[in-house]
Amino acid sequence: MPYPPNTVRALLNTDQVTDITRQVLTERLNAPSRQPVFFSADEYALLEVVCNRLIPQDDGMQTIEIWGGIDDRLAENKSNGWRYDTMPTDHEAYRRGLTGIEESAQTLFQQPFQQLATDQQDRILGLVQTGDAPGAIWQTMPSERFFEEMLAEAVENYYSHPLVQETIGYVGMADQPAWNRLGLNNLEDREPRQL
Repeated sequence: MPYPPNTVRALLNTDQVTDITRQVLTERLNAPSRQPVFFSADEYALLEVVCNRLIPQDDGMQTIEIWGGIDDRLAENKSNGWRYDTMPTDHEAYRRGLTGIEESAQTLFQQPFQQLATDQQDRILGLVQTGDAPGAIWQTMPSERFFEEMLAEAVENYYSHPLVQETIGYVGMADQPAWNRLGLNNLEDREPRQL
């Protein structure tokens, strides 16, 4: 870890973080393991495997349940307020997209996506990303747009978690004081220095 351990967790206990920010990040830090609400158990398990290929979490840190955040957002019927005109609603896009990933796995390897070797899973996701994935589902929506949206949401869920913010030295959540030192490599006193 290039930054001191507990950087973010220690900062959450100071007056440099507003109460609402502290509450949100503490909830993320202490979130229990989730069960699917929007997705079926099978869809949820598939989404977990897909997210773990998009953002492998084998660094010994606590696993961040990226897929749970996606399920929560869809269950709460939340949106970022826009979508590509070639895409269905987020709810429908995820259902079709996960079905399409399964369909591509069956077409190429005659096995469910979850049972494939990681290099085979990566190949399928690469084909989804480039718009070249086989399967009838991908005729109903552009796979590359689905991949883009899914990856963006996975990254957002991952990097919004305090433990991940700690590993990259991010302290932008310290929103109570002003940010005065705006020059290149001119750190505020509360910002961690690399070890």
